[in-house]
Amino acid sequence: MPFPAGLAAPVLEGSLVRLEPLEHRHAAGLAAAAEEDRGSYGFTWVPRAGEVGDYIDAQLARAAAGTLMPYAQIVGERAVGATAYWDPRLWPDRDELFAVEVGFTWLAASAQGSGVNREAKHLMFAHAFEQWHVSRVDLKTDARNARSRAAIERAGARFEGVLRSWSRSWAPGEAGRLRDSAIFSIVAAEWPALRVSQRQ
Repeated sequence: MPFPAGLAAPVLEGSLVRLEPLEHRHAAGLAAAAEEDRGSYGFTWVPRAGEVGDYIDAQLARAAAGTLMPYAQIVGERAVGATAYWDPRLWPDRDELFAVEVGFTWLAASAQGSGVNREAKHLMFAHAFEQWHVSRVDLKTDARNARSRAAIERAGARFEGVLRSWSRSWAPGEAGRLRDSAIFSIVAAEWPALRVSQRQ
């Protein structure tokens, strides 16, 4: 299901990170970011430097189809990773979102553990709940990815369970295989308290 017509992906800016709609001008920064240290990318789709152009093309194709709103994560003037809104779900009787997922997220090794991921997710949560008025934001990761699961929980999402053989695996060497996905969410009633905790 595509995003509602006319719904835009605005620039989202915090104190640590700025989220800009993904464009080819981000390619050089993303290529450098992706090659810093790939040790934490065992379960995540992160292009090699020479694949970044094709990666951006693929994300922009999803954007053109209305199923994805991809972002570059910018620290200072340097692209340090990517993220996206995707999997929009609309009310059956009107062209409005009731839920969206935050995903396709990766960061350069130097930006991991810096607070950038948490702030970026909170910027995206805030926009989804306060501007789009969704009832739910989803996040999911490979159930084996303990690092990603911990980061999602630190961002304030609640673990809901593991769905077995839920989606394609992004792990190297697992093309054509399915993974178990750990599912997390934040619902609208939880957002006000989470927003306050982010400011403390």
